[in-house]
Amino acid sequence: MSTRTRRNSGFQNVDLQTLSFYLGLMAVGWIMIVAATVGDGTFWDLSGTAIKQALFIGLSFILIVGISFIEWKFWRTISYVMYAFSLLLLIGVLFFGNEIKGATSWYKIFGFSFQPSEFAKFGTCLAMASYLSSYSANLKEFKTQIVAFGLFAVPIGLILLQSDAGSALVFTSFLILFYREGLSSNFYIVIFTITALFIVALMYEPYYVILGFIMLGAAIFIYNLKKKKRQAALGFLGMLLFTAGSLHFFHAYYIEIFVVNFLMLPVLSFILWRDGKKDIVSLLFPLLLFGGLLAYGANFAFNNVLKPHQQSRINVWLNPDKADRDAVYNLKQSQLTISSGGIGGKGFLEGKRTQLEYVPEQATDFIFCTIGEEQGFVGVFAIIIIYLLFIFRITVVAERQRSDFSRIYAYGVAGILFVHFFVNIGMTMGLVMIIGIPLPFISYGGSSLLCFSLMIGVLLKLDSNRFSI
Repeated sequence: MSTRTRRNSGFQNVDLQTLSFYLGLMAVGWIMIVAATVGDGTFWDLSGTAIKQALFIGLSFILIVGISFIEWKFWRTISYVMYAFSLLLLIGVLFFGNEIKGATSWYKIFGFSFQPSEFAKFGTCLAMASYLSSYSANLKEFKTQIVAFGLFAVPIGLILLQSDAGSALVFTSFLILFYREGLSSNFYIVIFTITALFIVALMYEPYYVILGFIMLGAAIFIYNLKKKKRQAALGFLGMLLFTAGSLHFFHAYYIEIFVVNFLMLPVLSFILWRDGKKDIVSLLFPLLLFGGLLAYGANFAFNNVLKPHQQSRINVWLNPDKADRDAVYNLKQSQLTISSGGIGGKGFLEGKRTQLEYVPEQATDFIFCTIGEEQGFVGVFAIIIIYLLFIFRITVVAERQRSDFSRIYAYGVAGILFVHFFVNIGMTMGLVMIIGIPLPFISYGGSSLLCFSLMIGVLLKLDSNRFSI
């Protein structure tokens, strides 16, 4: 048999570890879907959830086998076409899509629903790999950064128009890929800082946040003073701390107190300026101004831009006391269901809370609750370890590629898988905001399973041909 024939002979040189993780998670997923839906009496119904998922698993097998017989170069050749097609699907759903759970992000075809945002992840992954692997691309250059960010920003914009913030968030996973490909770490420091400040601004009133900025700025100023002047300056910081306490406990005259403290900064700035620390002064004042604008901007966006259901989700996560009682109830039921499994779980089909459907969407977005109740801490820990090993294995596969296209594509898949895994499990436990994205290969859903299978299938094909490059 010739080398060329051997390369195109299906499962030759396939990475068995990656394939095993993929098959194992699908098997666990179907079993958990049975557990989550057996109580509704539709198990033997052809239109039932478990039967439909079995059909999707069968189609996924066919898809994987079919991909193994396609020449690996085909995927790079058609990458931009797939990306353009996925964008057309995202545009089309805005006009011809069906609204499900408040989001117009589904096509209805012969009784089945198809979510184009799932396919867009695959198309964007191919396009990103094709662009960044080109000779002219260098993520350290501004031009490349603009194009690369634009490639995933366009799908984000189209998906946000569908009112599907969860699917849009997944596309930020490409930032993981960008870090591997050389994007400056300073960018991530800025992004994480802004994100953290934005979250803090949603948790507290703007004047609290600004006062915190002032205190931080004063502390930095004092730290950079000469030792002789530091003791006197510490008095100013003490006044700031006293003011913060007064503001928190008495809520009286906060505007006047705030202004007095704000006027302390010019005094400290003047001292630093005379000590020759002009660079610190010129840097901190713009940052303090930016912090203030961000605090009020976040508050304004929350109250005037976000829709009520989006406000409710944020409040459930950050301010449960202000959240809608029904929304908090759903999260509490999720947490109680997971914790009720104890160490070893209640056993397959023995989860009473699951059978009584205490948790909404327990076959899709909240299927992790079923795992927690029936398999307990042991099962939950095992699933988390399997996902982490799966993602790690994909990065190992990525690093051994001889083709830049294959490596970049593999990191794109790993990033998407990681964000899905982290956000889905995190939201069921209240660690992140509930945004409604499936747990890959485990949650019920044909669009998700088929598109993730497509991504894994192409990854396996590219890896099996790495020696031919």
